[in-house]
Amino acid sequence: MTAAKSAVLIVSARDVSMIYRSNRERPYLAVRGVNLEVAQGEMLGIVGESGSGKSTLALGIAGLAGSRGEAVPQICGGQLEVNGARLRHIGRQTRDLVTLQVGFLRQNAAERLSPLLTVAENVAEPIYQRDHRFGVRGAADAVATVIDAVRLPLSLMNHLPHQLSSGQRQRVALARALVLEPAILVADEPTRGVDASVRDGVLDILRDLHRNRGLTAIVVSSDLAVLLRIAPKIAVMQHGILIGLGDIDSLTSRPENDYLKGLARSRLALGSLESMKSDG
Repeated sequence: MTAAKSAVLIVSARDVSMIYRSNRERPYLAVRGVNLEVAQGEMLGIVGESGSGKSTLALGIAGLAGSRGEAVPQICGGQLEVNGARLRHIGRQTRDLVTLQVGFLRQNAAERLSPLLTVAENVAEPIYQRDHRFGVRGAADAVATVIDAVRLPLSLMNHLPHQLSSGQRQRVALARALVLEPAILVADEPTRGVDASVRDGVLDILRDLHRNRGLTAIVVSSDLAVLLRIAPKIAVMQHGILIGLGDIDSLTSRPENDYLKGLARSRLALGSLESMKSDG
């Protein structure tokens, strides 16, 4: 999470298509010919309805697209590069190197924490599983640093997940995704299913990490209001296709289809709500 250098591309997708294959059903093309780039230090939001392909694309960028398994998408067209590594037709060794460079915050990540491990052990787990550069002291320092970055008290390090609030568990999951100092964070629906206070806390942390520490990130959400809080640039997906890419003003000034028109109406409604809050 170093200072941003906008000329350095972290993600480059050129005509990327992704497919799910099944022995029981016809293959399903979930992502169709997507083109986008994310430079170092950028925060990109990806918005779309359920089934739009946004989470599938996130899996691809996180290096988790594979060649086997019905629940795992495959890159079947185009070229996807993350931090210089081409992700189509890569071997396990290269894939492992890529996943070291991408912090992936899955949907419901807070509920995936190991209930038998402490906060410190949950956060340190990626170090011991995937990166052997750290000694014991280095791992402890990395854990303490990232725990502080997500605004958790160090006094919670020895607590178990069930002893934490939902907001604290979400921060532990975020710390776990960031502990290896990845080149990019990919967060898939990081605020889904949480209350307003937890949502606001997570978004404030992401915004702070981006602005003050140069975090490069892709945040996926079906909620436009979430992305407007943190992402200067937004990609809009529908039916697996990228139908819009840019700042919210350019996307909503002349909407070209019904979904973009709906986003424009949502933006107006959100603006009116914020005005009412300010007046109140």
